[in-house]
Amino acid sequence: MNMHTPTLTPKLAPAIAAYLDGAPKLLIDGKLVSAKAGGLIDVRDPATAQVVARVPEAQAEDIDDAVRAARKAFDDGPWSRMTAADRGRLVHRLGEIIERHAEEFAQLESLDNGKPIAEARAADIPVAYNTFYYMAGWATKIAGSTLSPSVPGEVHSYTLREPVGVVGQIIPWNFPLMMAAWKLAPALAAGCTVVLKAAEDTPLSALRLAQLIVEEADFPPGVINIVTGYGEGAGAPLAAHPLVDKIAFTGSTDVGKLIVKAAAGNLKRVTLELGGKAPTIVFPDADLDRAIPGVTLGSFFAQGQVCVAATRIYAHKSIFDRLMQGVSDAAAKIKVGPGLDPTTQMGPLVSAEQLRRVSGYVQSGRDEGGQVLTGGDGLPGTDGYFLKPTIFTNANPDMRIVREEIFGPVVVAQAFDDSELDALAAEANNTEYGLAASVWTQNAGVAHKMARRIKAGTVWLNCHHVFDPVLPFGGYKQSGWGRENGAQALENYLETKAVTMAL
Repeated sequence: MNMHTPTLTPKLAPAIAAYLDGAPKLLIDGKLVSAKAGGLIDVRDPATAQVVARVPEAQAEDIDDAVRAARKAFDDGPWSRMTAADRGRLVHRLGEIIERHAEEFAQLESLDNGKPIAEARAADIPVAYNTFYYMAGWATKIAGSTLSPSVPGEVHSYTLREPVGVVGQIIPWNFPLMMAAWKLAPALAAGCTVVLKAAEDTPLSALRLAQLIVEEADFPPGVINIVTGYGEGAGAPLAAHPLVDKIAFTGSTDVGKLIVKAAAGNLKRVTLELGGKAPTIVFPDADLDRAIPGVTLGSFFAQGQVCVAATRIYAHKSIFDRLMQGVSDAAAKIKVGPGLDPTTQMGPLVSAEQLRRVSGYVQSGRDEGGQVLTGGDGLPGTDGYFLKPTIFTNANPDMRIVREEIFGPVVVAQAFDDSELDALAAEANNTEYGLAASVWTQNAGVAHKMARRIKAGTVWLNCHHVFDPVLPFGGYKQSGWGRENGAQALENYLETKAVTMAL
């Protein structure tokens, strides 16, 4: 039906053009299928607001089929009998498939999400395939331990680490393929079977991966099931399904609380990676030649649609004006445009709804007395969902833009004049979230003391937005439960069984 935009730059890869012209399908029980009710979701290019594809709208009956396929594959299929080495090889193969099709996936992420294609090529896609490579190695390293109970007589005791079972995974729209990798790789390495629901705003890379799994990966049917649909029609039935043993969710804190309620029916295990309101603290001795570009990147990478974006800047009054002038100048020079334009440095927001939401925060900041240092408006002459990088000063802790997660290219800067670490940490921690933070100083002692005082799952020192499959990622407080990545991610998908025999 040729809905893709022919004037996009660069020209779409032939395989992607054909994929968009066709009819992307759900992956259920090893087959590519349409939604049973026949519903379709329009997928729009955020740079033009044009429909570029239509994907199946899965509903409860499709979710039930996918869960039952995963249940059968876990309970009765070859997956549960496969050796750890063979399982690891299949997980590694998923990484190889993504790396082999890296340019296609980069174009899909840019077209679907709006992010600059240079960003997708350099960050999203390599992190995705490297996550599969890293987790593939863990498949053969899951082990229990021998124990020595203090009981009468002689006993032999040990533990087994076993997969939790069928896992429902719900991913967000800001890093579609990377989030799919963060969810799929550890679950598969642990021996679980999966039903993954992609975000309805950005389903294209997940469904392309589904297609490639069928064509190239050779997984047993039912081990990986990939669906698309809305939260109420597909996400809620998945979270509540009685045959699902665990839910892993990444998204907003409000929806995370709904997931917890839905999971209560059979007390399925839950991990959550939720919202954030990351502080970035710049001390008077900070190297501003590093801090200015670092804070700019921390604030506006991925259009600010990042749960760990540096949305609250605290800078010492002695360097506040220099820092903010530098960040403001750098932000004003960021080239905003279509993600598929290779010269674009910041793309549009993901949807019209998201643009309305973020623009509402900008207006709220103005209404509450904030001063716009730069940005605050859209991109004239376009139909896309654009908002220029925006910096507020003259803020106070009671303002919505200081308290609430905006999830867009809007940051708030405040000066401090007291370098007492406990007081600074208290201000940084004055939020319901605790996902990430960054500290900028040349004093190693101050840096590490602040890292201990800040209540967040990730603290970056003289950097921001550093991710790697080996680094555990997750939050304190209302930023979630559990950790993605690293050895800790496997714990999300494993049960511990104690075995004792009297001798």
